[in-house]
Amino acid sequence: MCEDEHHGVGRRALFVTGAAAALTLGSVSFPSEAADAADGPSGSGGPVTRTVRGTLPTGSPDFVYLPVEVPSGVREIKVAYTYERPTVPAGTAGNALDIGIFDQHGTELGGRGFRGWSGGARTEFFIRADDATPGYVPGPVREGTWHIALGPYTVAPQGLAYEVTVTLTYGEPGEAVKPVYPPSRAKGRGRAWYRGDCHLHSWYSDGRRTPAEIAALARGAGLDFINSSDHNTHSAHAHWADQAGPHPDGELLILLGEEVTTRNGHVVALGTDPGTFVDWRYRARDNRFGKYARRIRQAGGLVVPAHPHATCVGCNWKFGFGEADAVEVWNGAYGPDDEVSLADWDSMLVASVREGRGSRDWIPAMGNSDAHRDPDPVGTPQTVVLADELSREAIQEGIRAGRSYVAESKAVSLSFSATGPKGEHAGIGGRLKVDGDDPVTVRLEVSGAPRCTVRFVTDQGVLHTSAVLPVAGSGTVEWRTTAQYAAYVRAEVRHEAAAGPLPGALAAFTNPIFLGR
Repeated sequence: MCEDEHHGVGRRALFVTGAAAALTLGSVSFPSEAADAADGPSGSGGPVTRTVRGTLPTGSPDFVYLPVEVPSGVREIKVAYTYERPTVPAGTAGNALDIGIFDQHGTELGGRGFRGWSGGARTEFFIRADDATPGYVPGPVREGTWHIALGPYTVAPQGLAYEVTVTLTYGEPGEAVKPVYPPSRAKGRGRAWYRGDCHLHSWYSDGRRTPAEIAALARGAGLDFINSSDHNTHSAHAHWADQAGPHPDGELLILLGEEVTTRNGHVVALGTDPGTFVDWRYRARDNRFGKYARRIRQAGGLVVPAHPHATCVGCNWKFGFGEADAVEVWNGAYGPDDEVSLADWDSMLVASVREGRGSRDWIPAMGNSDAHRDPDPVGTPQTVVLADELSREAIQEGIRAGRSYVAESKAVSLSFSATGPKGEHAGIGGRLKVDGDDPVTVRLEVSGAPRCTVRFVTDQGVLHTSAVLPVAGSGTVEWRTTAQYAAYVRAEVRHEAAAGPLPGALAAFTNPIFLGR
């Protein structure tokens, strides 16, 4: 086993500014042939190792690339890393260092070189033709310059001291594995309401559950569809096929996607073509998000900004909503950041009707669990979509059209409608075409919401609050209005407030019904 050390930030350091703000270190080289490795200190001709050490200062660029010159005849590349975590004062960010890798095709934004990313979830990984660590894409280890990507997420005042160890194993590559993907259609109930959770994490990023465990929990939560959304990698796509199809608890439609995790917010790519990778290495100031939002849509997916007001570092959404097909208003257990997201979304609805866009151009809301590991519940909350069938295209069309509501569990069901004076009718996401002074009856039927209240929210604010529903949790609430008084109406079902005038946590909410011509 050979060892080599590079101190500091490396030789031939190169700064690149702008969209791909990065630092490239000096390259690491290896013997050109397996036989040459026998001349090294180990004299064995076996795996050859190089170790690189350095320290990154505060203010480091988002990505630091370590080039690795990979010769021909390599069967496997393995990378391990560690970094120091010194004590820092309260309120000061400590060290956090992510890792991934790009192959001989290079590190160009949106290019072909991506081979995996594990963020800070793993301390080592390997890649070979027939297998790879979860989060990484198997395939031949071909000759050329590979790049280990280090992402200094946060850097302590003392700097971030790191050590990266690269091991190449020479030999004949194994047989490459042909990926198999889940079908884009499942056996459904025709035109019906289908329940789904489109923001989930497996052990292919920073989750701790296997696809099989997630699928079992999804069925138990009453879900009809889910979306694979691991952070910054599509490596899980080829590991879901055996969880779809016939099952005693019902077929499960499995959509494929990614949580594109940038330094300025996260976006769920919902239902992209199998094997689609969406790059994340840019900030809002780089003016690149539009390109990758189009990449999601070109791959058949929806663009869904996730938890836009989350408080974690890098989670708050800063790209605007001009490219959004829907927005994740409710993420996991309902909390203050979700309340802010709900209010922000309602303000967007108000702006759309005041600008005359109304139901022609508005952003629907959805909710997802963002479940990672036990005890995170899958399907809390869940988006319930009216779709013509249980297929990728039909579910996406229902989400895009806003024909959906969000419920905290399978126990909660809603039926929401608006009716005009001549029997005109509209449901969630639709428009009731009536004159401004025509009487309109808004009706919500709810079940599974004991001791909850119903609120009807319009562009003028909350205009009706019901009495508390009975312990049985079922009831019907009606309210009369006009299009002149309310340009849209949406429903909220809330638990009793804990104290004071604050509204209770959500049990469910609907997308709006628009009123008027």
